[in-house]
Amino acid sequence: MKEIDLSLSLYDLTEAYPELIEVLKELGFAGVAQPALRSTMGKLTTLPEGCDKHGIDLGEVVGKLKALGFEVKP
Repeated sequence: MKEIDLSLSLYDLTEAYPELIEVLKELGFAGVAQPALRSTMGKLTTLPEGCDKHGIDLGEVVGKLKALGFEVKP
């Protein structure tokens, strides 16, 4: 099973699961699709922090990830 640890950076998550790039982009994380931005700011930002910064509902993101077969750990 694929596991998402919410304490990991967006960079680490997308390196482990490259398919997350498109999913997160569709959810409002446009910068994650830009390699330079993903490798800089993505290393400093977790999924909850990114949701807070962009006004995205973390519950909606977690629900989408679970629907895609990911197990989400706090």
